[in-house]
Amino acid sequence: MKKILLADDNVTDRVLYRRFLGNQLGHESLEFFEATSGEAAVALYEQLQPDCMLLDYNLQDMDGLAVLEECRRRTTNRVMCVVMITGSGNEQLVVQALNGGAADYLVKGQFDRDSLNKTVRHAIEKTEWQQYQTRYHGELQSINQQLRDSLAELTDTRQQLQIRNQELAAINQALARTNADLDNFVYAASHDLRQPVHNLQGLFDELRRTAVFPDPEDAQVLRMVDVSLQALTTTITDLATVVQEQRSMGTQAVEQVAVSEIVEEVCSSLRPQIRSTSAQIHLHADSLREVAYARANLRTILLNLVSNALKYRHPARSPEVTIRCYRSGGKAVVEVQDNGLGLNLHRHGPELFQLFRRFHPGVEGTGVGLFLVNRLVEAAGGRIEVESQEGVGTLFRVHLE
Repeated sequence: MKKILLADDNVTDRVLYRRFLGNQLGHESLEFFEATSGEAAVALYEQLQPDCMLLDYNLQDMDGLAVLEECRRRTTNRVMCVVMITGSGNEQLVVQALNGGAADYLVKGQFDRDSLNKTVRHAIEKTEWQQYQTRYHGELQSINQQLRDSLAELTDTRQQLQIRNQELAAINQALARTNADLDNFVYAASHDLRQPVHNLQGLFDELRRTAVFPDPEDAQVLRMVDVSLQALTTTITDLATVVQEQRSMGTQAVEQVAVSEIVEEVCSSLRPQIRSTSAQIHLHADSLREVAYARANLRTILLNLVSNALKYRHPARSPEVTIRCYRSGGKAVVEVQDNGLGLNLHRHGPELFQLFRRFHPGVEGTGVGLFLVNRLVEAAGGRIEVESQEGVGTLFRVHLE
């Protein structure tokens, strides 16, 4: 349920916004609240912390910029989601609104139902992503501080060992280089966190098995805890995978790899998903049966792309994945094309290969696969091209060399 605050002293405009937005935004139901003055808008924003506020610039008691500033002052620990609505396309006013914390703006009389829905949905998604980034960066800062503390302790230990035993100098220097690599620290942290999380999951399972909870709502709380533990375990595992692949880049030997063998291995690994979705996997590699590449890396690339094709399948049809291998300009190219959900490259293209970036919230995932694929391809001197259309499907064109 998304909460929408309509801050406008014109009842006709408020009714219009309600009608344009309807009762649902994407997969989320909407609950509307109204404020007819700037003072009421600030109070309701602080009280409700809505998912988005449509704020009219011309209010009777104060202008929209003042409302925006007061809301920002009262919500210092939370990213605001405000769409400013102005009576004219005043460029200076727009800049002030965006600098003041507004996520977007609209001009009265110049937007329809579709543009209002898209603007509000994009503003909410952008705000939620910023909130996630804030939380994630805070966690990373905490981990980094622990890692820096560990580095200081290890440095001190190394110095003591150098004094006590010169024979260990070479080992201590290698340890210093390892400590200087932030990826290694993240990997170590994620690795060390696995067992406590597994222990916590075991304790939670035992608690759920043996304890008696008289309140019916406790079952929902238990499910939420279970989902959170699973998400934490997945995140820790994916972090370790990314760093491990990063550390192993450049160490894999290049060899002549039969594409059909790699595809067969991928299909074998994904057999449960292929069966459950009735997917069809097609390979066209007659013009280029073998490529010179690191075998493990090519398998990881194809495994992630095919896995995504199955994961982000269209609900109205069975997945159909086509893999092609050919030469273009003397270079080896591998394509993976699906008929799945697709995505808006104009909106999401620049963020496609960023770590933990996801574009279909309704599908489980962590946003690691494409990041890892891109890192492997670029590390080998290659590049990736993407073609996609929402509701039709996506094509990844991987230039291996």
